[in-house]
Amino acid sequence: MSRPRLSNKAARRLFLARHLLAEPPQGPASGAALLDVIHSLGFVQLDSINTVARAHDLILFARRPRYRPAALKRLYEKDRALFEHWTHDAAIIPMEFYPQWQLRRERDAAKLFRRWKDWQRHDFEAKLHSVLEQIRTEGPVTSSDVGRDEPRSSRGWWEWHPSKTALEYLWRSGALAVVGREGFRKRYDLTERVVPAPLHEPALAPDQTQTIDWYCDQALARLGFATPGELAAFWAHITPAEARGWCLAEHAAGRLEEIDIEGADGGLRPAFARPDWATDPAQHCEPPNRLRVLSPFDPALRDRKRAARLFGFDYRIEVFVPAAQRKFGYYVFPLLQGDRLVGRIDMKAFRDADELHVTALWPEGGVRWGKLRHQALEAELQRLLPLAGVSQVSFADGWLRAAV
Repeated sequence: MSRPRLSNKAARRLFLARHLLAEPPQGPASGAALLDVIHSLGFVQLDSINTVARAHDLILFARRPRYRPAALKRLYEKDRALFEHWTHDAAIIPMEFYPQWQLRRERDAAKLFRRWKDWQRHDFEAKLHSVLEQIRTEGPVTSSDVGRDEPRSSRGWWEWHPSKTALEYLWRSGALAVVGREGFRKRYDLTERVVPAPLHEPALAPDQTQTIDWYCDQALARLGFATPGELAAFWAHITPAEARGWCLAEHAAGRLEEIDIEGADGGLRPAFARPDWATDPAQHCEPPNRLRVLSPFDPALRDRKRAARLFGFDYRIEVFVPAAQRKFGYYVFPLLQGDRLVGRIDMKAFRDADELHVTALWPEGGVRWGKLRHQALEAELQRLLPLAGVSQVSFADGWLRAAV
């Protein structure tokens, strides 16, 4: 018996709507309105690279162009409406989700203790106690405030000094919370001084079954349709086997339907969706034709395989690729227009020269880069200037390259 089928165009539109990219990029971008955006996305990934703007800032700007970084800092550090922890990477997350991270904190506590307790050949448990006592007495600290008598290295995370390791363990396992950043260095405090009660009480957190149900249900709500592997990867807290068990139980209960999703190449891939998928109005709504620059870490693109299937967009960030081996560039931004990814652009803000410099742009195959599309690009780059901290745009000779 054949499965119901969701066309590629409808799948792209439904997926973009879930990520707030099918609506016009407008509206308020601070306070409760900004928190609503983050809540809808589930989380926003943090990243330190600032070629044009940091990833979290560009993610929010792409949906609300009135956004400025100070609004996020206020929500996070002053209003305590967000907390920082891990999904697939470091992220800021609505504070109301904090209890759902208890399973992740417990799993991290067990995994990291085994990994780190003998790593630097010191009394790890004693270091945990001394760091906690220092914070209890002195208040919030950064890694430079602890272990001042310990040897330091700047060669990477694997060269953490023992007290920095203790800070990270205490944060990942729940005793500490991050209360903000100085530059991009985390500042830690006791969780009970940061997270409202009863959100931080382990005894009041959901159990494992309830947590897995929440992870899968909330991931599916933000993906529209998904395989068990995609559900597990969304929050990166559970295994594909746990997500598959949830899908099979929900399917048996009639709360999930298995459908075929058409890819950009016409191929079909089975996925699970809620039974009302066929009447979802998002699949019939055409996204605005405005061109948008997306962060390489945008939630709509984080799953590179899904982006390739739905949009035919084969993307790899090349920051860790040696320069001579890069196909495009160090930090190349995808370009979204309507329900298509139409190209990728290599650009950087040179703040000492007060300009946003475009080195190269590669249209996607089948995309014509004519006058109207170029005007749309120039308009978007002008909108980006305040976020990038510069006032003008420049283009390198030969910037428009052959289609990918």
